[in-house]
Amino acid sequence: MLDLTSAVSSWIGTLGKAAEGWQVDGKQYGVPFDLHVVGFWYRKDLFAKAQITTPPATMADFYADIDKLRAAGVTPVAIGSKDRWPDAFYWDYFAVRECSTDVVKQSIKAQKLDDPCWQKAGDDLTALLAKNPFQQGFLGTPAQQGAGSSAGMVANGQAAMELQGDWEPGTMAALTEDKDFASKLGWFPFPTIEGGAGDPGVTLGGGDGFSCTTVAPPSCPDFLKYIDGAEVQTKLAAAGIGLPVNPDAAGALKDPTLRQVFDFSRKATYIQTYFDIALPTNVGQALDDAIANFVAGKGTAASVAQSVGQAATGDK
Repeated sequence: MLDLTSAVSSWIGTLGKAAEGWQVDGKQYGVPFDLHVVGFWYRKDLFAKAQITTPPATMADFYADIDKLRAAGVTPVAIGSKDRWPDAFYWDYFAVRECSTDVVKQSIKAQKLDDPCWQKAGDDLTALLAKNPFQQGFLGTPAQQGAGSSAGMVANGQAAMELQGDWEPGTMAALTEDKDFASKLGWFPFPTIEGGAGDPGVTLGGGDGFSCTTVAPPSCPDFLKYIDGAEVQTKLAAAGIGLPVNPDAAGALKDPTLRQVFDFSRKATYIQTYFDIALPTNVGQALDDAIANFVAGKGTAASVAQSVGQAATGDK
């Protein structure tokens, strides 16, 4: 990989936190092309039915809203646990709320989750599951395939919310006959946790990007500058493919809720890449499997954190 640091130094700063995910030891080895941010998509009409006037800011608020939605006869949260990866969003977010950013970075680099905060993340997931927030039969529900998927349930008003990425509205469009569904959607970031050491400004996300090889022609860095320029990024935003990384393209986001998500991403103090991507492939997969098994009633909160060290060292 070509060290792009000097070649992009004049413009990479305009991309904000999104560029940090493509750095190693302070050197830029790639540039982001689009950005993805995970948060809660919710039905404003179903929140109103349950007399919820504002989205929850804390986990205490979130649990109270689950009770209100249940009392109103509304399924609080949809999840596509058949695909397993949506389960990880919850544990990942609990982790960045319970662990400081420094601890997260150090633990990921060491591939060892031995700080007590990781156990707290597992305990938080235990508490969430105890609230029974998901739809009946959620373990067999796909995330994005068909009207009966978790995304389809929210799109069709069968559940109040889902923790998913900014791609959610685009996914929902093919899953419902309601052409006005987007106007009924709202968005809020993952709630804060009282007493957690994590920075509430940290968000979970990811995205796509490009690099140059060491044998690439000299024009390669210029091409990367071009695809991150306002012209290309505006086309990306208008197409609804993902959130642009160039702030000059934000005006092309047609959905006002997506613009809200974009604005939130720009204010984020740190964007934590999904743990299964931040870790080596086999270790990240082991973590996702451990989380999915735990959500399905197998394993313990401690076993989730332990799965990373075991996969990294080859221990059983």
